[in-house]
Amino acid sequence: MTKPAFLFPGQGSQTVGMGRDLYDNHPAARAIFDEADAALGFSLSKLIFEGPEETLKLTEHTQPAILTVSVAAARVLMPALAEKGIQPAFAAGHSLGEYSAHVAAGTLTFADAVRTVRARGQYMQQAVPAGEGAMAAILGLSATLIAEICDQVSDQLTPLPTIPEAKTFNPNLAVVSPANLNSPDQTVISGAVGAVHLAADLCKQAGAKRTVMLQVSAPFHCALMQPAQDALAADLASLTFNDPAVPIAANVDALLITRAADARDCLIRQVTGSVRWVECIQLLIAQGATHFIEVGPGKVLTGLMRQIDRTQPTANVEDTASLEKTLASFTATS
Repeated sequence: MTKPAFLFPGQGSQTVGMGRDLYDNHPAARAIFDEADAALGFSLSKLIFEGPEETLKLTEHTQPAILTVSVAAARVLMPALAEKGIQPAFAAGHSLGEYSAHVAAGTLTFADAVRTVRARGQYMQQAVPAGEGAMAAILGLSATLIAEICDQVSDQLTPLPTIPEAKTFNPNLAVVSPANLNSPDQTVISGAVGAVHLAADLCKQAGAKRTVMLQVSAPFHCALMQPAQDALAADLASLTFNDPAVPIAANVDALLITRAADARDCLIRQVTGSVRWVECIQLLIAQGATHFIEVGPGKVLTGLMRQIDRTQPTANVEDTASLEKTLASFTATS
């Protein structure tokens, strides 16, 4: 029996012009872009299609933009698969992508989600002053050892003493922790800039193949995001959540979500919690997923899947050509 899992990408998959083919050729996709513009009160679609790139890369724009393209792709893909007798069996999304998964599963309305993720981006950007946070990708070192090194750095570093003349004092200067457990070969760490640099250096000394400081606007998925998590929790509390139509593998626990209350809780805790992507994919495989379709811009998750388990059938849908290729890979089922 065919049991596809839909995978939705997160921040970093954006490009100027993404989704334009879907908008031009599929009325269901066009309706999503139009709904995003109406919900936000400005032309997000124009920014997505025309840029400028620097504006699109701002977190408060990137998050609703990727959500919009991903949901538009899902709205085109799902009825096309249904014509072949195929329904999605599971869904998962990487960080921001978890919102796309919940919209596709009917947990949240698209309008609520697109407004919420724009605010989520704003809260994340505001949580840590520019230059105080950092993220680094660690390649070729086990996630367990990376976590131990982060703990070691956090335990050894102590905050700088309070200076009476200083207007602000950050008690979290030692924060560093695994943020994205993307594949067996790739873990991203996040936290205060000095702690991240030290942890990255120690990972290199411990045998990491490479460490790469990432060009990000904030240190996502770490304790420094607590102000963003608190603000987002208030927003999510005001929204109507439904039980998802298909189980969704939640980033923060790597467990399947089937109830509305659990969906809200996981989206809240996700802001400071790690994205346990490897475990989410392993969970879906164990639950019987037969195909993995990346729904939205780019092929980042498809690439990670090859690192996690290259035996799994994968596909992606981001435009008409990839849609047709994906549909052709499925045979009609009864």
